[in-house]
Amino acid sequence: MSSNYQLFTSESVTEGHPDKLADAISDAILDACLGPSPHNNGTGDPMSRVAIETLLTRGLAVIAGELTTDTYVEIADIVRETILSVGYNSTEVGFDGATTGVMIAVQKQAADIAMGVDAGGAGDQGMMFGFACDETPELMPLPITVAHRLTKLQAQVRRDLPELGLRPDAKAQVTVAYNPDGSPSHIDTLVLSTQHRDGLSQADVTKIVDEYIFAPVLAEFQLLVKGDIIKHVNPTGRFVIGGPQGDTGLTGRKIIVDTYGGYARHGGGAFSGKDPTKVDRSAAYVARYLAKLVVAAKLATKCEIQLAYAIGVAEPVSVRVDTFGTGTADDLDISRRLQAKFDLTPKGIIDLLELRRPIYRETARNGHFGNAAFSWENTDRAGELAL
Repeated sequence: MSSNYQLFTSESVTEGHPDKLADAISDAILDACLGPSPHNNGTGDPMSRVAIETLLTRGLAVIAGELTTDTYVEIADIVRETILSVGYNSTEVGFDGATTGVMIAVQKQAADIAMGVDAGGAGDQGMMFGFACDETPELMPLPITVAHRLTKLQAQVRRDLPELGLRPDAKAQVTVAYNPDGSPSHIDTLVLSTQHRDGLSQADVTKIVDEYIFAPVLAEFQLLVKGDIIKHVNPTGRFVIGGPQGDTGLTGRKIIVDTYGGYARHGGGAFSGKDPTKVDRSAAYVARYLAKLVVAAKLATKCEIQLAYAIGVAEPVSVRVDTFGTGTADDLDISRRLQAKFDLTPKGIIDLLELRRPIYRETARNGHFGNAAFSWENTDRAGELAL
């Protein structure tokens, strides 16, 4: 059916995937530094400087990085609590948060970096991209949106119906067929690999996934269901050993899942475990915010924004807008409007999006973009950009 279409594929992973679990731990530590938590002195320190990396393997979590804060954080407790919260609570599932060994190697932020950040400059150099398009109500690309729906539902089904035997570790992949004009035509292929309890056959898992995961998601996107959809469930035939027992997890190794599923460019910097003075994170968030405003204001149906910074320098060294020929205004004109309306220094971004809050743990589930609860998804100011 899809021979006359262009195909594009995106991937998502569940909260129990070892890399995503590592992201969650890093961000849970960040949240405990920034705001009140059972794991600190009850107040937190919104000015905390945090750059925490997590490595997970069988029975062990290694926490390393830089941390400068006026609060006290019980890191080992946060690690174990986060592991338990996603369902790794016994050796039967391959990883038990209650007995996980925690190794901590954390130091203060280097003074040479701190002096630039203290003066209001960016916490690092680099380029960041933001993107939006009109393929979905969230103004996200369709393939990654459907993939996130699948992984989110897998986690929900696993929690709500434990008797089915699904386990925390899972991956989804979605292929969408596009018309020659670039608009989505239909969903071509669905792939879901899900950890499951021992004793379930391939047929058992396929039936569960078809009924409880594929069918509800396809019902949500029914206008994109045309003819037969290719479906793959646990293509190897068995997925019992999962999580950190089956594969080492590492913070920042799912940056394409975190963003646009490969549909738009990525600057290369990971987000999780970093406080908002790190423009890898905050500038990527504001770039998404601005791109979404452009599309919401009907200035384009597709918009990508690149920001770039020099370490210790407050103002971006470049602001680039690309509407891929869909703009109702010149790309340079749109860029000028954005720079006139918004303060794109690290402080300006932090204030605009209210980023000194403990809001980051949730970003480790189903991507950093497309969730209306996040401040960078707000489009209330789109009218300020309209012609």
